Amino acid sequence: MFQEEENHVMEVFEVEEEDWRQPLIDYLEYGKLPNDLRRRTDIRRRATRFIYYKGTLYKRSFNEIFLHCLSDNEKVQAMEEAHSGVCGAHQSGPKLHFRIKRMGYYCPTMVKDCINYARRCQACQFHANLIHQPPELLHHTVTSWPFGVWGLDVVGPLTKSFGGHLYIPAATDYFFKWAEAVPLKEVKKENVADFICTHIIYRYGVPRYIITDNRAAFCSSLIDKLCQKFGFKQRNSSMYYAAVMVLLNHLTKLCATY
Repeated sequence: MFQEEENHVMEVFEVEEEDWRQPLIDYLEYGKLPNDLRRRTDIRRRATRFIYYKGTLYKRSFNEIFLHCLSDNEKVQAMEEAHSGVCGAHQSGPKLHFRIKRMGYYCPTMVKDCINYARRCQACQFHANLIHQPPELLHHTVTSWPFGVWGLDVVGPLTKSFGGHLYIPAATDYFFKWAEAVPLKEVKKENVADFICTHIIYRYGVPRYIITDNRAAFCSSLIDKLCQKFGFKQRNSSMYYAAVMVLLNHLTKLCATY
C-alpha cells in the first residue's frame, strides 16, 4: 500500500509599513482622520506644523524654514549621500542629522537613524580615533591627611541680618568635610585673611594648600603674603567650573537657608 503524503503550503505576505506622512496628508488634503481617538488627537496636534503643497509634505521649522518630509527610502538615500557621498565627510550621528536638516529635509526619527547609520559605517570603524587608554575603575581623589586641603568660597549677598551681615565666607576641609563659616558685612581681603588665620590656621594648623575661585578678595597681595609667611600654597580654580563649588554646594545651601 502506498501512503499519501500530505503537502503543506505556506503563504508569505509582505506587510508594508504605513508611511508616516500619509495620515498627515489625508488630514491636510481631505480632512480624513483615523477611527482611533488617540491617533485623531495626535494628528490634529501635529498637523499645525505641517503644510501640503503641490503633492509634497513640508514641516515648518522653528526658524520658519519649510523642510521636505522624507519617506523611509528617501531617508536612507539622504543619509548615504550626506555621510559617504561625493561631498560626504563621514560625520558622527548628531552632525549628520544637523547637516541633513540644513539641506532642507526632515524625518521624525532622523536623529536616531543618523546615529545608528554612522555606527554601522564600515569606513568609520576603520578610520575612527582609537582610545589607547585601557578601561579601569575611577578612584576618588583623597587628601593625604586631615585639614591639609581647604576649599574657600563666599556665600552672598544674602538678606541683611539684624547685625548688618550680608556675606558668609565658608571653608570646607577636603578630608573630613568639616566646615567653618562666619558672617561678614562686606568681603574684603583683610576679612578673608583674618578668616584664614583665625578659623583655619590657628585652629587646625597650617594647611598644605587652599583652593579658591578668582574673586578679588582671594586673589590679592595680602593673601600672597599670608601664604609666604606660613608656607602654604593657593590654587585658583576656574570661575565657572570651580572644584571648590562642588564641595561647598551643600554648605552654601545650608548657609543660604539659615
